[in-house]
Amino acid sequence: MIDVTLENFESEVIAASMTQPVLVDFWAPWCGPCKVIGPLLEKLETAYEGRFKLVKINSDEEQQLAAAFGIRSIPTCVLLMNGQPVDGFMGALPEGQLRQFLDKHLPPEDEMQEEEAIEEEAPPDAQGQLEKLQQAVATNPADDEARFEYVKALLLIARLPEAKSAFGPLAPKAAGVRRFESLQRVIDAMEFASTQGDAAMAVAAQDARIAANKRDFEARFARARLLAAQRRWTDAMDELLEILMRDKAWNEDAARKTYIGILDVIEPPKPKVAEGQIPPDDPTVATYRRRLSSVVLS
Repeated sequence: MIDVTLENFESEVIAASMTQPVLVDFWAPWCGPCKVIGPLLEKLETAYEGRFKLVKINSDEEQQLAAAFGIRSIPTCVLLMNGQPVDGFMGALPEGQLRQFLDKHLPPEDEMQEEEAIEEEAPPDAQGQLEKLQQAVATNPADDEARFEYVKALLLIARLPEAKSAFGPLAPKAAGVRRFESLQRVIDAMEFASTQGDAAMAVAAQDARIAANKRDFEARFARARLLAAQRRWTDAMDELLEILMRDKAWNEDAARKTYIGILDVIEPPKPKVAEGQIPPDDPTVATYRRRLSSVVLS
């Protein structure tokens, strides 16, 4: 159970709901029924073993959030999935009805176990794939698709000098081809990081600037590029979202374009499927595309 405020609402509720259902419990210290349902919800969060996340919002202290959800009485619980409210209820329901509410929306337990098993599968032979791409580029230097994938593979293992060299023939096309511009953005991030000395100290320096001024977008952008260079891709995109939530067009769209650049670099090749079927999206990439859309279009 996590206490949510306006400051951490985006990360703990909206962002979290992209990968896991989030149940928001609006309560207040003076509310008697709140003291009844609160422990029940905490018990169920433990019993459901990660099938949903419970957060609590003090409606007295966080009136802006309560107003945004149209809270008229407490306790009120709202379930969010993929950044959007999908259902809710008011009052202190008994445990049986709470379970019925949750079971109506949450993925079955066996489905969760299947997802965990998939995550534990061995990763593909990255070195073998890299060698195949290298051979493809050597055989046909004009094959931009193979070159794009080759540069991506090099960036994913932080082999910057080789990535820059392989990217050379694509560089003149970067202004007109988004995927090639994406490679350039990530290369720029890694080059920037290479000039900043010790990685941990460089990030700490930007943290200090951000702590002093949350709207120091230069510091946030620098921090995001440092994180990208460390291949902490999702952390880097989270930082870029902090800029976009405050200024969507900052610095000629630098934050948005770098965010897209990271997505294009980390997105794995689509698996082959039967004719007429649509290959599944990578879950991390799909989640962060939705997060970008929700911020940019809001």
